[in-house]
Amino acid sequence: MSEAKRIEACVQRYYASLRASDPAMVREVFHPSARITGYLPDGLHEMSVEDFAGFVEAQQPSPDASGADRMLEILSCEVAGDTAAVRLRESYLGMIFLDTFGMLRIDGRWTIYNKLFHVES
Repeated sequence: MSEAKRIEACVQRYYASLRASDPAMVREVFHPSARITGYLPDGLHEMSVEDFAGFVEAQQPSPDASGADRMLEILSCEVAGDTAAVRLRESYLGMIFLDTFGMLRIDGRWTIYNKLFHVES
């Protein structure tokens, strides 16, 4: 499997964690030291992985259970050795997010080291 396909699998698993409101899956795809930072309509939000996992878990019923719209597009993926920059767009909680992931490959496994997000609509 190519590195781009491995990265895509991590991104797909990230989106599946949101869709299922699954905090364990969130912890699996993010590096333990990761930060999740960006702007929601009420201002700047900065979260640890634990904060974000709790936020995702609190979305009940989950987007999958409630039949929410599903949309994930990987817009770009640039790999440089054991690092990657990925830009994606997804629907979540009735909003369209534009995310930028900084990713690391550690022991052959890709993880999200940071997530910057912007709400498009």
